[in-house]
Amino acid sequence: MDWIDWARSAAALVATLALILAVAWGARRLGMLQGGASAPRRLKLSESLMLDPRRRLVLVRCDGREHLILLGPSGDIVVSEMAAAEQAESAN
Repeated sequence: MDWIDWARSAAALVATLALILAVAWGARRLGMLQGGASAPRRLKLSESLMLDPRRRLVLVRCDGREHLILLGPSGDIVVSEMAAAEQAESAN
């Protein structure tokens, strides 16, 4: 393989990378990569607590309700459901 073949290969690589970057830039510019960021988020992980190496307790907020869920290898269990308490920090 002589230097002309190496130069042709390098030019093809640069052209391919430039084409990939141009398509990614165009997709971002047109808003195709945002994935529904304009919609308000309904689900929020409020807190998480590791009970032991295999189990975790999480507090999830969804549509004005809070759900306390125990996650573990044997399955997930909803411990309780309650109305979401307003946070004092947001009122200040």
